[in-house]
Amino acid sequence: MIQSAVTVLFDNNRFDARLKARWGFSCLVEGLERTILFDTGGDSATLFYNMSRLKVEPAGVEVIILSHPHNDHTGGIRRLLAEKNNFHVYLPDSFPDTFKHALTLLGARLNEVSGAKEIFTGVYTTGELGSGLMEQALVLTTRKGLVVITGCAHPGIVSIVRKAKEITGQDKVYLVMGGFHLAGESISLVKSILTEFRRLSVQKVAPCHCTGDGVRKLFGQEYGADCIECGVGKQIALP
Repeated sequence: MIQSAVTVLFDNNRFDARLKARWGFSCLVEGLERTILFDTGGDSATLFYNMSRLKVEPAGVEVIILSHPHNDHTGGIRRLLAEKNNFHVYLPDSFPDTFKHALTLLGARLNEVSGAKEIFTGVYTTGELGSGLMEQALVLTTRKGLVVITGCAHPGIVSIVRKAKEITGQDKVYLVMGGFHLAGESISLVKSILTEFRRLSVQKVAPCHCTGDGVRKLFGQEYGADCIECGVGKQIALP
């Protein structure tokens, strides 16, 4: 049986020196009812290079979840569909119709998401959050609490965590990981987010992608060993 884990396949922060770091995000979730690819990075060449180095086969992926329509999160999907054209793809309903039509022509089995729902056992989408640019996040239930995975957190990372707790009815949050969209934000704003994370019982964090190097340091100062260094190639075991 595969150990349940999240592996970062695409990120602009390098954790594994063998891999290519480029702007964007993608991670693989294994060991659950189905194997999930969350986001597909900024370009297919980098994604497939890293997948090959990590011995991740496209055929082993069963579900693709796209957080939002920016190219640094969707850039690899067309080549993935060329490799295996029957992926179940969950994407926000607000994605452009032209994008959805193109994926359908490539054989994707589209699942358009508006509200929060359980995709399969213990795996939820927050549904579309935000205004203007809509985004969904992935929520996993574990024995130690929720794992919340974000693409860019455009709707606000605190709002996403609150929504995760609301839709699952669980109070403990074991881990929040992904892009927090805080690069360039003020120290006072980041400190207010850290305060809210503590109030929301967030035990561990693994910020990457668009979080910002300075902000990642602030999370590290607050969380210490519970701030996990995250970048392409990082694997985090799920409890």
